[in-house]
Amino acid sequence: MAEAPSRRDARSRLELQAIRALLDAQRRRIRAYVELQQSSAPVRAPVPPPVPSDPTGHEVLDALPLPAVLVQPLIGEDGSVRDAFYVRQNAAAREYGASRLPESALPLWSGPAALFAHFPALAHTAVPAMLARAYRDRTPQGPESVEWVVSTARCPVRLNDEVRVAPCGEHLLITWQPGHRRRMTDAAQQLVRTCWAEWNLGDLHVEPSRRFHEVLGLPGGTPVPTLFDLAATVTADTLPQLYQALYDVILRKRKTECRLRLAGAGERVFRMVAEPVRIAPGSLVWALRAVLIDVTAERRRRETAEYAAREAHRQLERVEAVTEVADVLRQAVIPQFQDELGSYGLDAAAVYRPDAREARIGGDWYKARKLPDGEPLIALGDARGHGLEAATLMAKLRYALAGLAYTEQPVERLTQWLNEVACADGTESTATAVIARYQPGPARLRWTCAGHPRPVLLRDGRATQLPDPVDGPGLTLGVLPGATYTAAATDLRVGDIVLIYSDGLTERRDHDPDEDTRRFLAAAEECLAEAVPRSGHDALQDYAERLVARLDGPHRADDATLLALRRIATD
Repeated sequence: MAEAPSRRDARSRLELQAIRALLDAQRRRIRAYVELQQSSAPVRAPVPPPVPSDPTGHEVLDALPLPAVLVQPLIGEDGSVRDAFYVRQNAAAREYGASRLPESALPLWSGPAALFAHFPALAHTAVPAMLARAYRDRTPQGPESVEWVVSTARCPVRLNDEVRVAPCGEHLLITWQPGHRRRMTDAAQQLVRTCWAEWNLGDLHVEPSRRFHEVLGLPGGTPVPTLFDLAATVTADTLPQLYQALYDVILRKRKTECRLRLAGAGERVFRMVAEPVRIAPGSLVWALRAVLIDVTAERRRRETAEYAAREAHRQLERVEAVTEVADVLRQAVIPQFQDELGSYGLDAAAVYRPDAREARIGGDWYKARKLPDGEPLIALGDARGHGLEAATLMAKLRYALAGLAYTEQPVERLTQWLNEVACADGTESTATAVIARYQPGPARLRWTCAGHPRPVLLRDGRATQLPDPVDGPGLTLGVLPGATYTAAATDLRVGDIVLIYSDGLTERRDHDPDEDTRRFLAAAEECLAEAVPRSGHDALQDYAERLVARLDGPHRADDATLLALRRIATD
């Protein structure tokens, strides 16, 4: 493993040597091509034509491809330029004025016209200082960016030019060209972190864009890197891509692109798109022209997105695994009622709605089973928390209660023992529960409440909450060891329905618990009025399903359970 870096460095040196050999070979081809062209040139020089007369100043001015104005500066006593008077302008200047300004805004050039008097905004730009320096030092000035506004009858016109001033005898020559193209070019390079250059393969001359150094992160004033200099700064992993790009452009004479990572702070990444520049159509490649786009931020965003995707995939796998465990656990601990309690004169139905945010299982549990003394045990509880932790505590309490119930002790004692089990499990192992035993003879339900919502009785179409035991509701399970509980007794008539439910079915965030209870009572009565459940388990199950559906919704933030018991006539 220790030899890996040295092998990588050696391979990089070989790749750099290959790039140097490729560039040197192309330089030799270009030199041979030029020598061949020179050797085939005519040996005898042609006879020169007669020398024509010198052109006039006006002809020279009109020959300039740029807009130009010849002015006579008016110098003040302090050496500043007070104004400049028009002497002559060329055809390009007239075309520029006609294209950018209406005729009413242009001065009448029949005689000397003061520029700053006619265009006041021009006096507040860099032009006066440029005129003064050119007149005083007799040296060309500029180019400088000059932005000014001309007021016209239609609207203000904004002008943005690159201006030069040069001495011309006793006059000064002002030339300019539209500056918005240069500014837009600079802005484009800065906005999208783009630069370009043309590398001459014959004499190693490089023509870069204005912000070449800034975009590549090179110190200002340093020489523009040759192609080999650029290769020397590329990281080892992208060096082969650069060699392939140079090979495609120089030898295959085709456009190509690659990604380059430049060594240094942050290892910035660039997308390079290159094309060949030929001496003549079909001939060898004279230069390489390329655009370099900084894609470092794009690469980092992509890496972040890929990392997030991997994390999301891992989390999805974890959720799927937890969900599978939760489903198995729920099937193991949540019974499905049919006719288990029918022999005791009871119909039973249960509806369970898990909290979808927590792997489809929570801490709710319920139980109904026959005890050795012939009385059924009925219980519903809610363990603290969500997910597998709550499900684990739920399973402990449920199976602990099943074992304790075989002692044939009253529900007060069972609840007290179950509290001790929860206290011994840890400070976070708290739960609420309603634990009841049904006595078939007197049709009496004896029940305790440990911090849980009290059961609701449906009788003659009215829903009421059962009164608390004499000593009030007991403490939540797992809060205080040694807590005692008292039971309440409720005699049931034929057709009475007892609803035992978890608070997840009724509780709403930032709502009054009493209001939540009243909403549950109203919903129970409304569902009963819509369709009184006929005899049999299926009808009671349908009523329970409709009641839960009416109370359920996106506002629920916990799992919800409803257990419905109805006394039926027995032979």
